[in-house]
Order: sequence, then structure tokens, then C-alpha cells
Amino acid sequence: MPDSALSCLISRLPAAGLRRGLVLLLWLCPLLLRAQIVDDTTKALYGPRTTLVVREVNVLRNLPEGTPIDTTINGIQQSRHWFYDSTYQQDLGNYATASRRLLWEVNTNIGARFGRTAFDKYFPEPTTIPYYDTRSPYSFFRFIQGGTGESVFEGMYSRSIKKAVNLGIAYTRFGGDKQLASAPKVGLTTHSGVLLFGRYQTKDDRYQLLANYYIGRHSAVEQGGIRPGSQDRLDSLRGLFSYNQENVWLSQATNTDNRDRFHLAHTYRLVGRGLTAFHVLDWGRQYNRYEDKALPYDNDTLRYYPRALLDSIRTDDRADYHQVENTVGVLGRTDFLEYRLYGRVRNTRLSTRNLVYFPAGEDLRHLLPDRRANQLFVGGSVAFRWKQVFDVEGAGEYKFPDEYWLRGSLRYGPLRADLTSSAYAPSFTETQLTSNHYRWQNNFSNTLSNELKVSLNQRIGRREARLQQQVRASVAVANVTDLVYYNQLAEPAQLSGSQQLLIGTLRHQLHLGLLHTDNEVVLTQGGSGEGLRIPPVVANLKVYAEGFLFKKALFSQIGLETYYQARWQPYDYAPSTQQFFVQDHFTSRSYPIVDAFVTADIKTVSVFLKMAYLNQGIYRNGYFASPYYTGNPRSFQFGIKWNFFD
Repeated sequence: MPDSALSCLISRLPAAGLRRGLVLLLWLCPLLLRAQIVDDTTKALYGPRTTLVVREVNVLRNLPEGTPIDTTINGIQQSRHWFYDSTYQQDLGNYATASRRLLWEVNTNIGARFGRTAFDKYFPEPTTIPYYDTRSPYSFFRFIQGGTGESVFEGMYSRSIKKAVNLGIAYTRFGGDKQLASAPKVGLTTHSGVLLFGRYQTKDDRYQLLANYYIGRHSAVEQGGIRPGSQDRLDSLRGLFSYNQENVWLSQATNTDNRDRFHLAHTYRLVGRGLTAFHVLDWGRQYNRYEDKALPYDNDTLRYYPRALLDSIRTDDRADYHQVENTVGVLGRTDFLEYRLYGRVRNTRLSTRNLVYFPAGEDLRHLLPDRRANQLFVGGSVAFRWKQVFDVEGAGEYKFPDEYWLRGSLRYGPLRADLTSSAYAPSFTETQLTSNHYRWQNNFSNTLSNELKVSLNQRIGRREARLQQQVRASVAVANVTDLVYYNQLAEPAQLSGSQQLLIGTLRHQLHLGLLHTDNEVVLTQGGSGEGLRIPPVVANLKVYAEGFLFKKALFSQIGLETYYQARWQPYDYAPSTQQFFVQDHFTSRSYPIVDAFVTADIKTVSVFLKMAYLNQGIYRNGYFASPYYTGNPRSFQFGIKWNFFD
């Protein structure tokens, strides 16, 4: 494709609708086939095998060589993989809205922290940014479009300068349209981000440097969920699936989450790979603003919000969090042993203000004193490995004077046991808040959590056999003491005593000729107590056929994927504080979501077509992702990713 045509294509992608996207896809197909299959004798000098991905986690293990770029098509149609966190999540039913992790996990993020995590899923973690080692310029673009307004555009360009330096730039933009109380549909969420990254290494690999800088801007219109009418049957909730004809609580509320982050990691080998010094610098800023220009009233009574403490007409709450970390230590590895020792200093500052408006203009009436923290951490890890049979690992971190996390694991063959323990203080937001609708100041003790997990990872059948199976199973027991959570009033509270969870996970993958299955089930017992809300059953089931077409010129998959979630009481959401909180008035019934998909790979191009929520109208006409937030209705989605290696 000529460069001018490619530039024109990229400039059109972010604003393209579903109809334009379909035309674009049809226009691309003959170009793809002609570009990739015209001459079988043509040999590509550059490709996935000449482009290596280098990650910080490996550089900090003295393994900077890089791995081949991943060009597989498994899971590219799954919306969980379109963002930076692919775990199971509870959200507000629409694309790029506030979300939280659905299943239990031990918190190892100790020390001072902001406590606003509702939009974390949409921002990259600096330590996981991929860097490249390329023999030629490498770039790609990715475009996804859905019938309910969801869209993704991502473009990246990376280039090596000899072998010593690699520089790159990436741009991401995604968003979704309103499905509730909006006809015609208008924008609900928007996100844009720019990433600059670079890598440097000396000729003898003695010195390595990785650095990235990310600027991200996320905006979400907050609707407050469906406002039921007098004729709606709240006992069955069946009358609340009219989508754009429903009424919502909020009409002019928005959340803004802007983040800037600079990250640098570099290492210097002192004595081969056995002793290496390293330093990591991490600077971050997170700015949050919640604004509602028209607080909802009914007969002079404020609705939806609990109260208006500062301004009875509108809300404008802002918070600005800064954090700087410096980590210095040594690491090393041999054929059997790997270790790391470090010290870390963290400096934080939180600035909060609330704007009060008067007819004559605005007045910065409520400017709170800055909250600061200067903290010291020490930590390390050690691992002993014998061939591919036996592993012993230990890691931990201690924050003076009273926070820590520890993790130990033992693996023998396919069996593994993990023991994790942590004690962590509440976040800044859980400790103190003054806003237009909430005010609290708490003195909570640390939360203590322990988890013992035993797991099995076993392959059945040889790789070349017609029948292959992979079984991953685990059983975990978790105990949580003095849990800090957001109660039914959407305010922080702390439980006295302990809660226990029993968690079982089973994942089975089967490969029989063209037939493939990939099924995962997570069972949780004890997730319905005070302070915790976890579905008793979460399952993701996939069956598909996979193989080559057109003399192995095209590799494709066609199948069905089903997500199932059992009956539970999901967390409610308070948009003004960006917090999910427990509630006892709404029960979400069990529901399956069935998707039909086709994926294809043509040389350096990957494409998928998907009908999402195929089973809508069968038994039920919708489902609730959160209390009074409906999930998106049936829609057609498609996506394309095109890699360029020269």
C-alpha cells in the first residue's frame, strides 16, 4: 500500500462509524489478498522473527535478549483484551466506563496511594510497556468498531538506530456512545493517550536503559443509572430494557481522569550476570474532576445524592495527586539461583479543592491543605530452580513501620503451592474526603490478608498428537481481617474480625484436529458477606474450529464464546467519589452472554468479525452489569490489526 494511501486511511479511522468501517473492510480485503498472496516466491526480509519485544521485567532479571513479537489471533475478538487489564471486571455496562476487578485477589500495593482506581483499566502500567529490538522500522495500526458506538484506534511506530538505540511513539484513542436515554446516540466515554518510549544498550550489553512517558486523558459522562418510573416492576426488572427510552438520574455530570507518567529503569553489570546494580525512577500525576452542572431535584428535594454540603446548584470537586519513587538495588542470576535486593523512597502529595458557584461567578471557597507522605521501603526476592522440575521462590517488601507483603511458592513438576500475606493501610481517599456530597475523616487500622493456593498445570498428550489437552486447576483459601470497604452509604467503613473465602478455578483446553475448546470456571464461596460482593460462579466457555484455507495463505477461527455470571448483589457506584460500594437492595440475576465470531490471519494482517450478545431476546431482553446499569444490547463488531515490518 502506498504511504499516502496509508496516511489517508489512518486519518479516517478514529471518526469512522460502523457503516464506513464495513466499506473500509470490504475495500481492504482484495488489497490484503493481492499484497500477501500474489507471489509465493517472494521472500520477506523482515517480519515477526526479526522484531523482538524487550520488557522491563526481563531486563531486571538480566535477560535482555527479547522475544519474538506475538502475532497470534487467539482472543483478539474478546473485548476484555482491548484494554490494559484483561481480568474479569464489573463495570457500568458500557464501553470504557468505571470498573473494578470482579474476583478476589490479595492486595500487594502497600504504602501511600490515591485510592481512585475506577479507570485504571484504561491506562497502561509503565513497567509493562513493550520495547523493541528491530532490524527494520516496525509499526502497526489497530482499529475496532462496534454497532453500539464502541471504537478503538491504536497506532505505533518504532525504529532502531543501529543496535544501541530504539525509539518509538504510539497513539491510542477509544470511546463509546450512550445506550440509555439518548436518541440519537451521543458520546458517553472518550480516551486518548500518547506514549513515547525508548531503549538504549551498550555493545557488550553491560548497560541497559528503558524509558517511557505516557500522557492519558479519560472522560466519562455519568448518567447515574436508570431512574425507574412508577409503572416499572422493580420486583422483576423486566420493564427496564428499553435502552434509549429509559430515564436516567443525571443529565449534566462528567468524570475526568487525566494521568501523566514518566518511568525510567536502567541496569549496570558489575560482575557479569551475577551482580548488577539497578535504579528505577517513577514519576506520576493523576488529576480527577467530578462536575455536575445541574443537581437533580424533585419538588425541591435533592435526589440521587445524599446531600449537598457546599453548593446546592452544582458540584465541582477536584483532586490532584503526585507521586515520585526512587528504587535502588542489586540483582543477579546464575544457572540455578536468581535474586534481587532493593530500597525504595516514595514521596506523595494530594491537593484537593471544591468550587462553589455564585450568580456573580465562581469562588474558590474550599481549598484543603495538601496531604503529604514520605515513605521508605525495603524488599527483595530469591528463586532457586533445578532444571524444569523443581522451583522455590520467595519475595517480599516492608514499608516502615507497619506495612508489608510476603509471597512464597514451591513447584514440583505440575504441582505448585503459593502462600501470600499482606498488611496494608487504607488509601488517602478512604482516610479523608471533603466534597460537595460526602465528608469523612477516619482512623482505620491496617487490613491483613492471607491466602494459601494449591494448583495443578498439566498437559495431556504430546504436542504433535491429534488429541491434546491442557488442565489448569487450583484451590485457594483466603482470610481477610479488618477489611476496609465502602458501605451502603457509599462511605468507608472497617469490619472487625475475619472473613474467609474458598476459591476454586478450573480451566480446560482441548485440541482435537480442527476442533478447539477453552473453558474456564471460577467458584467462590463466602463472597456474599458484609463488605464483600463476589459472584459465586463466573465462567467463560469457548468452542471454535481452527485451520488453514487457500493453500495455507489464510489462517482462521470460527466459533462461539459464552460468558456466564451467577446471581449476586453487585456493587453500586458513586460517581462523585469514583467508588464502588456494597448494597443490599438490588440483585442481578444469573445471565449468559453468547458471542459468535470469525477471526482470520493473512500474513501480517489480523481481522475479526463478531456478533456480540447473540442470545439477546432469548429468555431475557437484557442484563444488568451494575445496579440499574444495563449491559449493551446485541451489536455487530469488527476489527483489524496490520503490522508493517519495513
